[in-house]
Amino acid sequence: MKRATIAIAGGNPEHLAPGTPVVSPLVQSVNFIQEAGTGEGLLYARTGGTESLKLLESRIAMLEGAEDAAILGSGMSAISCTMLTLLRPGDHIVSSAWIYGGAHKLFTEELRALNIDVTFVVPTEPENWSAAVKPNTRLLFIESPINPTSRVLDVAPIVEVAKKNGLVTVIDATFAGPINYRPIEAGIDVVIHSATKSLNGHHDVLAGVVCGTKDFVLEIKKKLGNWGFSADPFACWLLERGLKTLDVRVKRQNENAMKLAEWCLTRPEFSTVFYPGLPTHPDHEIAERTLEGFGGMLFLTMNGGGKAATKFTKRLRLAMNAASLGGVDTLVSEPRFMSHGYLTQEEREEMGIPDGSIRVSIGLEDIDDIISDFSQALTNLV
Repeated sequence: MKRATIAIAGGNPEHLAPGTPVVSPLVQSVNFIQEAGTGEGLLYARTGGTESLKLLESRIAMLEGAEDAAILGSGMSAISCTMLTLLRPGDHIVSSAWIYGGAHKLFTEELRALNIDVTFVVPTEPENWSAAVKPNTRLLFIESPINPTSRVLDVAPIVEVAKKNGLVTVIDATFAGPINYRPIEAGIDVVIHSATKSLNGHHDVLAGVVCGTKDFVLEIKKKLGNWGFSADPFACWLLERGLKTLDVRVKRQNENAMKLAEWCLTRPEFSTVFYPGLPTHPDHEIAERTLEGFGGMLFLTMNGGGKAATKFTKRLRLAMNAASLGGVDTLVSEPRFMSHGYLTQEEREEMGIPDGSIRVSIGLEDIDDIISDFSQALTNLV
């Protein structure tokens, strides 16, 4: 099956009995009647889930080309649970320095509190990864495309470093999603998504996904039960519903984002317009070679700095100033206040996120209306 079909029917039995509901039923119950004298079967949603959850996990694994997948309560749950599964006190990880602010905070505060050390590297140079590896290094952590700058990494040299040193590679691929990018095909071991974003696509679900081998995902499921990272049944039901339109949503966002990016290039108010589909993007060649679509995320930097960025976002009428991304509504945000608000101004600048930066998550509106909204917001801005 092609991925558009997998997103709708992946994991379904080959022959459905008459009377089977076309839409998967919502089983909101978190506990289940048990056969006396046995511990087999469904017990409790935190430790076993439901048949509909297993179907959803199978479907997402098929989309990613993974053996299995686990659904968790949020994207940060997915990252945290992966770290708790793979690492022990005394271990060391090498992470890209260009990652989501919440993951950065997790690594520097929570992991270090558990005596797990982290070294951050500029991810674009393979020798940086090799130089950072220590005898106690266990994994390499990557994010690509990168939040919020939409930089795109060539993961092949990083995978080569990992294989040479017997390390696990973990990637947060939320910005792309499995329609545009499937890192397992490039040799990555573990793929993480904030399913809150494009997998659901409607700004109404909090969930995360971890994809990998069956043995690894089994360990993830043990940990998520012990640590309470489980997803709510209703969130899973909404996630499956949203997943069915993933292919058409992502392709429309790819198209809209390219048109908006090309328009933004013509505007003197923007000093930086980063979109992987543009020939001017620093990683355009890598994006063309590794991605099947350039995504719905756009990174802008405004002449006039933070004051101009705030003034611009306040003037928007259609696009909304809000956190999160990947949904049907166009959203804008200033990373200094939202996704990377945990970091200092100096830390953000080192990641290529100066004050005046704006992250744009393109929705499904008519692109002419989005451009018109941006145009009126820029009128006499500076």
